[in-house]
Amino acid sequence: MQALLDAIAAMPYPTDATRIFHGRGGRFPGCEQISLDAYPPVIVLTSFAPMDEPQLAAIGAALEARWQQVAPAGESLNWVFQSRNVGANVEPRIMAGAIPEQHVVTENGARYQVHIARGQNHGLFLDMAAGREWVRRLVEAHPQPQRMRVLNLFAYTCAFSVVAKRAGAGQVLNMDMSKGALTVGQQNHQLNGVKAGASFAAHDIFSSWGKIGRGGPYDLIVVDPPSYQKGSFVATKDYARLVRRLSDLLLPGGHALLCLNAPELGTDFLKAQMAESAPALQFVERVANPPQFADVDEERSLKVLVYREPLLNQAG
Repeated sequence: MQALLDAIAAMPYPTDATRIFHGRGGRFPGCEQISLDAYPPVIVLTSFAPMDEPQLAAIGAALEARWQQVAPAGESLNWVFQSRNVGANVEPRIMAGAIPEQHVVTENGARYQVHIARGQNHGLFLDMAAGREWVRRLVEAHPQPQRMRVLNLFAYTCAFSVVAKRAGAGQVLNMDMSKGALTVGQQNHQLNGVKAGASFAAHDIFSSWGKIGRGGPYDLIVVDPPSYQKGSFVATKDYARLVRRLSDLLLPGGHALLCLNAPELGTDFLKAQMAESAPALQFVERVANPPQFADVDEERSLKVLVYREPLLNQAG
């Protein structure tokens, strides 16, 4: 656990939501099941293995000592512990301070609602920060961003849409089966003053290709599904069903951002899906993960791949 304590001792005062310690990347022996995140003003410790009370006390003491060094005078430390050990109660345990009732965090100027006290997912996936930054740059580089159409599949709380709209995109269609997640997504757009031009559809994507097609063609399609969600999406059998639709939905020169967070499936899996089901699209790059999420094996970490529909004069 010393590597975690060392990271806490060097921790800057957090302003944006970010990862502080990524034990799950395998770079710190003995800490492989631990992560530490900042969702200001709350620090969240997550463990996928049991932690005893002396360990938690040592972490709490280290956080308090560092907080006294870096936080503004009079600002108390808020931190929670969430056990993701099999069979454990996943509801976070407040170790010090409190969680704001209305909890809004920032990332690169954008504002997002998060819900630390509920369940496993907090409303903003921190490892996707580089993917969101890539979307921002793409939209801002477009000669007429206000004419851009973006399709955000498996939109969750619509962070990609918020970024695209803040960068100037004209229309974004957000689609996800969860009405609750899309409601938070609508609130995120309101928080950022970018409601106009954003639409939200709580539908099963695989039953909604007609609606999706009517909203296109698109300059950008973001595909960010769960790797495994029984009854909804299983990457090994369902990713191909998605990517075979891309060419019909993309404008010439349009981009697809394909995301996959499954340690057992590497970039070769996604590339094989594309080669078989969307061979016309051209591979552009793999978006590097944020340095806070460095991994001993990048093939086990989050995969974010960019593909491009050829321009008409490049076809064939």
